[in-house]
Amino acid sequence: MKIVVIGGTGLIGSKLIEKLRADGHDPLAASPETGVDIITGEGLAGALAGAQVVVDVSNAPDWDDAAVMDFFRTSARNIGAAETAAGIGHHVALSVVGTERLQGSGYFRAKLAQEEALKAAAIPSTILRATQFFEFIGRIADSSTQDGTVTLPPIGFQPEAAGDVAAALADIAVGAPLNGTVELAGPERFRLDELVRQFLSAKNDPRRVVTDVHAPYYGIEINDEHALLPGDNPRIGTTRFADWLSRPAPQPATPQPATPQPATPQSHLPEGALA
Repeated sequence: MKIVVIGGTGLIGSKLIEKLRADGHDPLAASPETGVDIITGEGLAGALAGAQVVVDVSNAPDWDDAAVMDFFRTSARNIGAAETAAGIGHHVALSVVGTERLQGSGYFRAKLAQEEALKAAAIPSTILRATQFFEFIGRIADSSTQDGTVTLPPIGFQPEAAGDVAAALADIAVGAPLNGTVELAGPERFRLDELVRQFLSAKNDPRRVVTDVHAPYYGIEINDEHALLPGDNPRIGTTRFADWLSRPAPQPATPQPATPQPATPQSHLPEGALA
């Protein structure tokens, strides 16, 4: 099966490409690095030719409210048109657990708009909403640091390894479209402030973590301690936090071109969202 992974050279995308190839499929990484631009549409039709499934794990390079909304609306429109022309049978999208509860953020308003556009499209689809990745815990600490102190709210948190997200996407991609949403979370539940404290300690990072119920999470105050947690019966990843911490850092994957002669490289669109 030919499966196109949009955002296929990033954290989740590269792991997904590797998993699909190991399972005997023919994955193609579509990103600006491989000559595919989902905003201008350049290279998109060629990438989708002959494919049965598209998995979108792309993310906006600019999180300004207007820019991120334009990115997700424009990319959804362009991808949908290209999928219709190519006769794609299944569109899989990566989104974020709690998106509808985080609408104080322009980013999450844009992700919800992306989900709604996908549901309204003619292409059969499945949305995977994932919780945060272990790989992003350091970024959360950095975004909440001032003068050497990390200030975080004591909200529930159930993150998983990026590899488990890729495995779930691979399984969904080769299955029948659900025309609905699936949630994915890690096998353990933490408090955000306590988890970041564990992470920094394991990395010998001297920053102190302070708990504050009013501290923002990526710029928004969260009043519901369950806002980032999945609902009933989510899919559960297999990797425990302590096991992930003990692993050596992975080597980056080498991007594969979408065409024999890719266009001039453009800035990479990171993928994975805040999930």
